[in-house]
Amino acid sequence: MSAKGTKSRSDVKNLPLLPLRDMIIFPHMVVPLFVGREKSINALEEAQKNGNELFLVTQKDASILNPDREDVYDIGTVVNIIQMLRLPDNTVKVLIEGKYRARINEFDARAEGYFADVDKCIAEDVDQVNIEATIRSIKNVFEQYVKLNKRIPPELLMSISSITDPSRLADIIVAHLSMKIPEKQEVLEAVSVERRLELLLEKMQGEIEIINVERRIRTRVKSQMEKSQKEYYLNEQMNAIQKELGQKDEKSEIGEMEEKLALKNLPEEAHQKVEKEIKKLKSMSPMSAEAAVVRNYIDWMLTLPWNEYTEDNNDVTHAREILDDHHYGMKDVKERIVEYLAVRSLVGSEGKGTILCLAGPPGVGKTSIARSLAESLGREFYRISLGGVKDESEIRGHRRTYVGAMPGKIINALKKAGTSNPVILLDEIDKMSSDMRGDPASAMLEVLDPEQNKNFGDHYIEVEYDLSKVMFIMTANDLGRIPGPLRDRMEIINVSGYTPVEKLEIGKRYLLPKACKQNGLNDYTVNMSDTVMLDVVRGYTKEAGVREFQRLLNTVARKIATEVVTKSHEAGKKFNVTAKQLSKYLGPKKFDGTGIEAEPQVGLVNGLAWTSVGGELLHIEVVTTPGKGQIQITGKLGDVMQESARAALSYVKSISSRIGIDHEWFEKNDIHIHVPEGATPKDGPSA
Repeated sequence: MSAKGTKSRSDVKNLPLLPLRDMIIFPHMVVPLFVGREKSINALEEAQKNGNELFLVTQKDASILNPDREDVYDIGTVVNIIQMLRLPDNTVKVLIEGKYRARINEFDARAEGYFADVDKCIAEDVDQVNIEATIRSIKNVFEQYVKLNKRIPPELLMSISSITDPSRLADIIVAHLSMKIPEKQEVLEAVSVERRLELLLEKMQGEIEIINVERRIRTRVKSQMEKSQKEYYLNEQMNAIQKELGQKDEKSEIGEMEEKLALKNLPEEAHQKVEKEIKKLKSMSPMSAEAAVVRNYIDWMLTLPWNEYTEDNNDVTHAREILDDHHYGMKDVKERIVEYLAVRSLVGSEGKGTILCLAGPPGVGKTSIARSLAESLGREFYRISLGGVKDESEIRGHRRTYVGAMPGKIINALKKAGTSNPVILLDEIDKMSSDMRGDPASAMLEVLDPEQNKNFGDHYIEVEYDLSKVMFIMTANDLGRIPGPLRDRMEIINVSGYTPVEKLEIGKRYLLPKACKQNGLNDYTVNMSDTVMLDVVRGYTKEAGVREFQRLLNTVARKIATEVVTKSHEAGKKFNVTAKQLSKYLGPKKFDGTGIEAEPQVGLVNGLAWTSVGGELLHIEVVTTPGKGQIQITGKLGDVMQESARAALSYVKSISSRIGIDHEWFEKNDIHIHVPEGATPKDGPSA
């Protein structure tokens, strides 16, 4: 052979050709191959017949099943077949050893297989000094590569150190590098040993740089994670890789937040606040606790109904129909609501929000009429129970510095309602109390004052929210327990208890049909005469409202339902509840009349008492005994009632001569005043 790479005719051979997919065989490599394509198996068999020599060349596209000349590279490797074994699945396992590089001269695709005329690639003479220097650099760099890449066995370094042939050294090393197929093919096609070594050195240095970047990414990710978050490791690694490459996920959570912010009609102050929080979130680790707090805050701000209002229905006639359909009586309440709607239709949305307080005993329909008001207006309705609320933060929200901070009940109600002008019912406002955490009643001043609630400040959202379009309705049983400044901001409508006649109408119109529906008696008719229904009201209840009345009618309905199931009555049957059946269903009467004695009695007088759950009849008993003119008062009476008793006695003494009582009688007798039910405290202005 010549020094310049000229070829003799003996260097050209006609060999069976085996196209490879996704792999490259270098000279000096000993590797097993698994062959499955029929033409490839034929090539192996043909090679066995002719000295076991075979030409291997890599396909440019691994998906092609029957490649042509343009589908394979120009240069491949001539190999020797060491061993061949046919497997049960009709594939062949063959052990080959790479011999030398060769270039395709002629490509012959036959029906039985591939053949090629190949020319052996002859390397040019090289400068030994440059080669020696390059080899030393390659060995040093490869040693670094082996230390970084744990997939290469360290024993390979010892075998590499003993190799003196530069061509063989390059081919063995490149076979162990993690390189793409085109890059390895570039090294295979480098016939010049000097060029091959330079390429190898360049590729190894590039691989080392990639491995170092991977290690930096891995270190950064691990430093950001806690031990309890190992399951997120792969996702974090991917994020770090994207960050290293300067890529950005367009459909990220932050992107969605920015899109929502652009579509949301937030006030300027709130818009700037959310923008600032989104910028802060971008610079945080997604797994940090603070990021979760910021993310929750942004979510709250973007879900609140800023500047979103429902259109009011100010039709007074429509409102009257709804109120009359849903409630019997309650004339004062209905009139005030109709007046409010009439004013709204004249003033429009510029009018200030109305603060109504429905005061009365339990069960008289305070909550339900608020719901009917919302329906008549066409507004959303939300109920807030204030019973037992002691913490000011329940109203104004918690500051975000606290763990688990949330907005207050008012802001939460607006979020649930989905509009900035709902009807909000503040139920049982008289049941609020205060402790060391603050006074929620004082916090309610800002909520209910029309002059202040336009700029309501919740500690959590940290920006002002306009509550002026909200219609607040409160309910209370005892106005005396509401602080004066808070009560001053309300328009109080007293909802009195129902008379027996009103209860009778409510029972016939609403409660009995409701009881039948709830207890599965829709297909049956339950009749109850006015007399029997009044017996239920007077003999089994003693309340201002109708809750106990409703429970008793439910009891009757359940008894009838049991009878229907037990006796298999057909649908459509009528049940007439008589006084006798009423006693069977509800037992003996619990109350007899009003409690007034049938005949007047000496030493007994009836008084009237007011309670938060309705009026009461109060018996006052007096007895005199020989004594020294002392007065004794029992029955757990308060100071006001005791003073009233003494004042009454003084008045009787002052007119004793006119009513025929000897003045000395008061000095010789003791007077004992007693009010029954001694365990119940009694006091107040009703005395």
